[in-house]
Parts: sequence; C-alpha cells; structure tokens
Amino acid sequence: MAEIKPIKAWRYNAELQKEIENLTSPLFDVVSPKQRETLYKNPLNSIHLSVPKGEEESADMAADRLAKWKKEGIIMQDPLPGIYVYYQYFTLPGSTREHVRKGFIAFIKAYDWDDNVILRHENTIPKSVNDRIELLDKTQLNVSATHGLYSDPDFKLEPYMDESMEMPLGELEDYQGVREVVSVIHDAKVIKKFIDKIGPQKIILADGHHRYEGSMLYRRRMMEQNPNHTGQESYNYHMMYLTNSDSDDLRILPTHRLIKDIPDFSEEKILKQLEENFIIKTLENPEDVHEIILGKKWAFGLLFKENTYKIRLKPEKISELKWNFPDEVKHLDLTVLHYFFIEKILGIKGKEQRSSESIQFERNFTACIRKLMKDEVQCALITKEISMEQVNEVCKTGYTMPQKSTYFYPKTICGFLFGSIQEDEFELPSYFRL
Repeated sequence: MAEIKPIKAWRYNAELQKEIENLTSPLFDVVSPKQRETLYKNPLNSIHLSVPKGEEESADMAADRLAKWKKEGIIMQDPLPGIYVYYQYFTLPGSTREHVRKGFIAFIKAYDWDDNVILRHENTIPKSVNDRIELLDKTQLNVSATHGLYSDPDFKLEPYMDESMEMPLGELEDYQGVREVVSVIHDAKVIKKFIDKIGPQKIILADGHHRYEGSMLYRRRMMEQNPNHTGQESYNYHMMYLTNSDSDDLRILPTHRLIKDIPDFSEEKILKQLEENFIIKTLENPEDVHEIILGKKWAFGLLFKENTYKIRLKPEKISELKWNFPDEVKHLDLTVLHYFFIEKILGIKGKEQRSSESIQFERNFTACIRKLMKDEVQCALITKEISMEQVNEVCKTGYTMPQKSTYFYPKTICGFLFGSIQEDEFELPSYFRL
C-alpha cells in the first residue's frame, strides 16, 4: 500500500512570493556550476538549502540558514495541511503544441525497495545518496519533491486539481522556459480521494532516485534507533510529486554519454574494435544523428571532434551480452551501449561504471558538440529516448537500467514549497480527520 499524507508546507512569505522566480532553483543533480554561482549571489535563494555551498560542513550551514529563515519569517509554515497541486506548461523543440503535466505534491512513506511499493528503474551513486542523507539529517527538511508515477486511466483526480488551479498560490517561468503553477487543496474529503486512489498502487520512481534513497536509508537508520517505532513518525515520510503515467503529456528525453580521460584513447583504434560487433556508417553532419538513429534498435551516434558515425549493433550479437539480466533489461539500447561499447571497447567494467569519472551525462546535444570542440571530452555517445512502456517493463522485473537512462521532462524545481519531517512541524492538527 502506497501511503500518502497531506503536507503543512513551508513557503516563502507573502512579500517574497512576489519575487518567487528569483528564489527557486534547479534540482541538485541538474544545476550547472555556472548556475550555482549565479544563484548563490541571492542570499534567499532556495539553492542554499538544496545545494549548500562549501565542501565541509555544508549541511550544518544549510541547517543554520534554515533556522534563521524560520526565525525571521523568510519562510512560514502554512497553518493547514494540504495536497499541493503542481502544473507544468511546456512545449518541445519543433512543435508549437503546449503540453501540461499535471500532478500533486504530498508526503509518501519512504518504503524500502524490497517492499515493492516504490519501484525504481535506475541505480544510484553512493556519494550522492550519502550527501542527501546528511542534508536531511541536519535540516529535517525535504527541500524538493522527487517525481513518482501513479496510474489513473480515467483521470478521476484531474477535476479536483483543475478546480484548485483556479486559485493558484504562485506562478513563474523557470530556467527551462517552463511555466510552473502551484495551488493547494485543503478540503479533507477531497484529500481522502487522493489517498484512496494512491493507496492500492505501486509507484514508479521517475526522477530523484538519490533523494528518495536518502530518505529511505534515513528512515531505516531512525527505525533502528527507535525501540518504540510505530511507522507513523515523521522520519517515515518523504515529499513526492505524483503525476499520472496514463497522461499523454508525460515526456521522456534521452541523456547522452560523454567520455573523457581514457588512457591511450584513439579514434582509429576504437573504430577498428567496433567492427566486430557494430555496423558503422560515416555521417557528414553531426546534426543529422538524431533523425538517422531514430526508430532503429541498438543504434547510436558516435561523435569525435572531427568525425561523426552511426553505429548499430549487429542483431546476432545480442546473444553475446553476458550481463545477468532479464531480456527486458538486456535488450534496452542503453544496456547494449554500456556493455558493448563502454565495457568492451573502453574497458570500464559494468560494476565500475556507476562511479567512473570517465563517464559524464549530458541531455543537451549542442552542449555535447561544444565540449568536443573544446577538447573537454574525447567522444560523445548520442542516445535515443526510451518509452514509458519500457520503464514499466523494467520496473516489473525488479532490475534497474543503467544510470541516467531517463530524463522525465520537464524537471521539477526547488523553492515553491518545502516539507518538514521535524515531528512538531509534521503532525497533522487534531481537528483534521481523513
């Protein structure tokens, strides 16, 4: 059972809400160093809580800043618990159609993976998880919501969310060019409908694996320390943005792989090694890669500084993939890429790939080209997006995809609201009955 609860959110005060666009920030795993430095200049920007500056004692600094903001009324806790409705309006390159991803933010129990309630499809990087645990421990605050998917093919919850959106709490255009709007539902009877809809379901974790795992491991630690654990303590819960997987406005974009610092790296040598398992085609223009690999199974773009190639695994070679995965995982484009290229050609073993500093991830194709031209990377591997059906199939197996397999677009932002797991700030008032 996927247990959710309403939130008594902390939000910037009414005066600061007028400049909310200057107070929000990208999520910790997508904010660039350049963006960070710009955002750090505003002493009230939410980045000081989500990605505190400084290598040492940064979590302590975030906790001190949070206490100061609370004391000075920079952020204030809403007096009533609620479900916070969150809509994101966006367009995609090459299209004029406006999409709107509709969802809501609530607390959800931070179930262990083995509970089979929250289903993951990606692996995590241990250092990033540990950073999130430390920050959560020091601040007792969920600074940004992770992204989970529920199923509602009849769109039963949507009318309640649409009605709430008639009186928004805040609106802005974010760094992605996305229009972000937040509202709130306080009606306990309506909130109960959300709780009942989510209750019987398994939730697919779309984005925020590190933050969720941080909450999960923190919950586990606190359970071990509490001999009177009931399961209802504040540390059991995690803030999540839940959207409908049956919606046509759910978009997954590809994340490309950038390779650097490989010893004795040679384009000629790599092309020679590729001949055994791949069909290789030289391309005149790197900008054509997307169209050429689109719809072709196990096909990728391989970009060097001067030359561009389409590489495609020879179909008969798939049986030689030795990783012990079910076919739903083995047959994914990215599994093929990570096995036949990153392990077999570059020599980075599968178990080492999660922590390898030779592999970088980049969603923006133009940024891939720019880094190649500046000699910041040795080559770029251009990938295709995966489908929601593939995500569902992998989640059902209990296995995971290679890291950074999906980029659910648009990303949520940090700063609209915060969810406290401090016990006296978490507890619902006695008069609020669901």
